[in-house]
Amino acid sequence: MKTRWWQRAVCAMVLLCTASALTQPALANAPRILLYGDSLLAGLGLPADQSFMGQLQAAMNARGVDADLVNASVSGDTTAGGLARLDWTLADRPDAVILGLGANDMLQGRPPAKARANLEAIMARLDELDVPVLLLGMKANRGLGGDYVEQFDAIYPELAQEHGALLYPFFLEGVALNPELNQPDGLHPNADGVAVIVAGLMPAVKELVQQVEP
Repeated sequence: MKTRWWQRAVCAMVLLCTASALTQPALANAPRILLYGDSLLAGLGLPADQSFMGQLQAAMNARGVDADLVNASVSGDTTAGGLARLDWTLADRPDAVILGLGANDMLQGRPPAKARANLEAIMARLDELDVPVLLLGMKANRGLGGDYVEQFDAIYPELAQEHGALLYPFFLEGVALNPELNQPDGLHPNADGVAVIVAGLMPAVKELVQQVEP
């Protein structure tokens, strides 16, 4: 069933309103890092403390990385959906963004050029606001054919270079296709899989926070 734009907006509003409860203890005057993605960042199938946001915030707190995460990720979202709700989400301007969209475009076989154009528009808008970005790369299912794989996989490194964004080349690095690190659907990481992702991502997150102006 397709998710209407207003349903995505309501879902994002709920996530934003409950974010403070997921990031306790709050850090006074800490930068706000917006998680902007799909179910991988929203934490589908996991309790809050074991989700991507929950584990990343805990890792940041443990390592003295002073920043608060706010989750505006929506399960099922595509790059087109992310672009459609962007200005509404940015009404309360974040200090930095972790951007992770495109997996659903690939799973639905949408043209890589359209996914790239949508991500380009999102990143251009963030450039206008001078908001640092950490772009989470995704890779296409190899069964989609060589041309599709080549075009889709190139989206993330090309956009990161063009916009001067930080890049984590593959969000599911070390987790994809490993049944021990994924939920039964084979698509979403379980708690152990999220832990692997967070460990690999932490250096890039630290660098992102360092880019935030004091």
